[in-house]
Formats: sequence, C-alpha cells, structure tokens
Amino acid sequence: MRYIRPQSIEEAAGLLASAAGPAAILAGGSDLLVRMKGGFIEPELIVDIKAIAGLSEIKETAEGFSIGAAVPCAVLGENAALKKAWPGVVEAAKLIGSKQVQGRCTIVGNLCNASPAADSVPALVAAGAEAVVAGPNGRRTIPVEAVPTGPGRTSLAKGEIIEAILLDKRAPNAGDAYQRFIPRTEMDIAVVSAGVNLTLGEAGAIKSAKICAGACRPIDDKRGTIEFRRKVAGVLAKRVATTAYERAGGK
Repeated sequence: MRYIRPQSIEEAAGLLASAAGPAAILAGGSDLLVRMKGGFIEPELIVDIKAIAGLSEIKETAEGFSIGAAVPCAVLGENAALKKAWPGVVEAAKLIGSKQVQGRCTIVGNLCNASPAADSVPALVAAGAEAVVAGPNGRRTIPVEAVPTGPGRTSLAKGEIIEAILLDKRAPNAGDAYQRFIPRTEMDIAVVSAGVNLTLGEAGAIKSAKICAGACRPIDDKRGTIEFRRKVAGVLAKRVATTAYERAGGK
C-alpha cells in the first residue's frame, strides 16, 4: 500500500486518476480507517489531502461560506458566523460520532460515504449546498444531492475530489434546522432524519421552503419497522419545520 501526501488538489487528482488499483482519499479517516480495519476495503493507494492549502479552512465571502474538504466537524461548531447563518447544518454535523470523532470527521467524508443514514446530508440538501468537484479535467460545481447515487456509491469519476462545500449567504427572515431519531440517546445512526430550510415573506407567511427527509422508502430491520419509520418521518419533519420557522423570525 502506498501513502502519499500531495501539496495541491491537482497533484491529488492526478494520483487518484493514475492509480492502478483501488485508491482512497484520507481527510478525517473516521470511515476509511474503520473500513480498512474491518477488512471491507484494501486500498492500493491512500491520498492524504490535509496538507493541501485551503482544504482545512472555512472561508466567509460576500456570497456565503466555503467549507474545505478537510475541515473537521468540531471546527464547524466553533465558527460563530457559520453557526449563526446555518445552525441546522452545524447541528447536523455535530451529531456525527463522538466528541473524539468530531475532531476528525468531515462533512465531505460524510457525504461521500453515501450512507442513507448520513446526518449532515439532509441538512446540506435542505440548505441548497453545492459541492466543488476538482479532477483531471478541471473543476465543476454540483448540488450536494447529485453526489450520492445509492448506498455507498457516488457520481464522482476516477480522479475527482470534492474540494469544498458551498453555502449561500443567509437570506433575511430565513432559518434552517435538522433533527434525527435514534434508538439510543447518542452514538447511533439515524433511523429517521429531516432537514428543513425556509424563508418567510410578509406577515410571517412562508415564502419558500425546502425539506429533505429522503424518499421515505424505508426497510424493516432490527432498528425499526417500515410502519414506524414512516410515522416518525412525518412527526420529525413537523418538529424541524417548526424550529426553522422560529429561527426565521416566525411566531
């Protein structure tokens, strides 16, 4: 197995594109290392992107925020401007794993892991977030919902890397929120989750809204039945919408 720590996104993309065998990106490693230890994957090449300039930074611009691919979830909660503008995104990111995992895991890794139970993804979709994808043929920007194509699968081509997540500047009288249901009080994956982002118009009326609760085609397993998941999905969506409405200034 080869381990390489490139200094640029172009170098990283080139390494991934030319890899002869299975290749993996290392940012936080909270998913990758567990899967390697469990014997589920055995990469021929690991590309550590943490040394690439800008990928460990949150940048605020006139247009909004750019969250680098290697920014740990714990850092999102420490950014006052991001937390004020997009509290739903931050609270979703802060539900991933334990306090220790928070210092390593990233929302880009959570997105690219493509798990149906990913916490940050519904909040990002509801927020209208976009992913900046860099690869051998340059850069492209796509909606975050265009990244996962199924459990464990993404639309990224060989050599492509998500460089950053983009969030627009928060509109006036707008709010977002995220909640999930888990069987335990903490340290579990979502059985049902919902993210809501809405904007209010005159007299507190909802001008626009985006809700992400999945396609609601659940399965029966030891963690919940289809009937239970469908019922909880509706209850959770209502609660999250109420929180987002209050954050937007609604009464």
